[in-house]
Amino acid sequence: MAGQLSSKLPWSLANPKWAASINTLLALPQSNGKLLTGIVLTNGVNIIPHGLGREIQGWILTDLNAAVTIYRSAPFNQTTLTLTSSGAATVNIEVF
Repeated sequence: MAGQLSSKLPWSLANPKWAASINTLLALPQSNGKLLTGIVLTNGVNIIPHGLGREIQGWILTDLNAAVTIYRSAPFNQTTLTLTSSGAATVNIEVF
């Protein structure tokens, strides 16, 4: 990170320090992600359009309503996320 920000830093010095700190966070792939909600998975392979307009870099389950195992079963691509589920479930997925 760019270092600690002082609460008494003069404005002329604070702006570049804040920009350096914020730009570090904005450069993370998760900053350009999308939350997919209410995705219904069935037992087996599920192909989900992610809508990022670029190749997906990762995904995180943010909600899951059943005791199932879910894993990625195809390489990342520019249009879809392919997940295999051990049973039926409704999930929310953050894609980035």
